[in-house]
Amino acid sequence: MPGKRIQVPPNCDLTLGMVCVEKSVPGTTTWRAVADERFCNPAGIIQGGFLAAMCDSAMGASALTYAEGRKVFARNAEMKVSFLAPVPADRVLECVAVVIAGGRTAAFVEAELADAGPVGSEPDLPGSRRVVAKASSTYLYADREGG
Repeated sequence: MPGKRIQVPPNCDLTLGMVCVEKSVPGTTTWRAVADERFCNPAGIIQGGFLAAMCDSAMGASALTYAEGRKVFARNAEMKVSFLAPVPADRVLECVAVVIAGGRTAAFVEAELADAGPVGSEPDLPGSRRVVAKASSTYLYADREGG
């Protein structure tokens, strides 16, 4: 992919409504999204693929910020997601992803995805935040030419 222009934010994040709200610490990012009815399965809960996509975007971004100053691609080599609780529609989701270990060629990243409450509620009210998924992934770095 030499010379390929990188789109930030990527179309997948725009389509799913995911927004990075914090990335000031290298190797750590925080993302938010509204899980609305478009992402529900037939049982009326948010489909696991949406939750996994949110974890993947957050972890991939954390891997990139961990590479501080290097122009790299971060490619997901594997990912594990554990779904801990169902998420109904119209909830605000927050995902925090952190690089646990890394080096020049790879980063191991973990994410915690939480239901932060109903749309329109005050964020982080006591008792309103519950963990709904945890994920881990290994990202492999490849140098990116020309930026």
